[in-house]
Amino acid sequence: MPRLHRLLRSAGCSSPQRLIAVRALDYRRRPMSAKKITVTTINVNGIRAAVKERSAENRGLLPWLEQTSSDIVCLQEVRAEEDQLREALAPALAFGWQVVSAASSVKGRSGVGILSRVPAASTRVALDADGGEFDESGRYLEAEIGDLTVASIYLPTGEAGTARQEEKERFMAAVGARMAVLAASGRDAVICGDWNIGHTERDIKAWKANQKKAGFLPEERAWVGSLLEAGWVDSFRLLHPDVDGPYSWWSWRGKAFDNDAGWRIDYHLATADLGRRAHSARVERADAYALRWSDHAPVTVEYR
Repeated sequence: MPRLHRLLRSAGCSSPQRLIAVRALDYRRRPMSAKKITVTTINVNGIRAAVKERSAENRGLLPWLEQTSSDIVCLQEVRAEEDQLREALAPALAFGWQVVSAASSVKGRSGVGILSRVPAASTRVALDADGGEFDESGRYLEAEIGDLTVASIYLPTGEAGTARQEEKERFMAAVGARMAVLAASGRDAVICGDWNIGHTERDIKAWKANQKKAGFLPEERAWVGSLLEAGWVDSFRLLHPDVDGPYSWWSWRGKAFDNDAGWRIDYHLATADLGRRAHSARVERADAYALRWSDHAPVTVEYR
């Protein structure tokens, strides 16, 4: 029996629309702070590509969204305007997911979004109080969902010794300032996304070969360290302190995925109280190269 039919029967609902209403009401009845919160971050490497069916076995992102237990899913590298994003996600939205997004002013670049089971009360894209350089970059989106502030973030890749790296460093400075404001607000907050930085040697398989490359530069690693010293919690690393990886990104090229030659660059950074509530964390790595629908894997953390 298809999963939707099973859900309808178990919920005593006569239609998908009725099931959506029941589920939405159930979520609204319980303040998000009063129940466990499961949050996922995933760089989709282009939302329109991610939802495509590649084979009978690899049906893309949409089946994952149907079966996930997550309450919130942060998306990066959407590379689509809002109407294109909604079209790509139409089956998921029909099933009850809510979405907010921030596209880049440069079409086909960057773009972030947040999917949630209940609507966001408010959103913002500005890292600075008065607006700034990155407001239309499609690299930061913040939303208030229940008692939680959640942000989807996509740092520039950078390139050592170039203007691209200077841009990345300006973005890092703006993010750090915004995170200080969030930490001082007293609300639970989590910043999820593709940080494009490996913090420690455990976060990159080939760390020795990358010490002078963007993504593993000493100053980038020190910046992540400064956020943790300020009280932010790397939720995944808190639960898995003594393991290499688990990696969340692998190049499409060669045998990187098969050899697990990856990078852990997709993080949940949570405020101290929320971080201490991290109960479980996992990288949802595809079972085989042919089953991937992105070059990143979903990174999921359950907070209780």
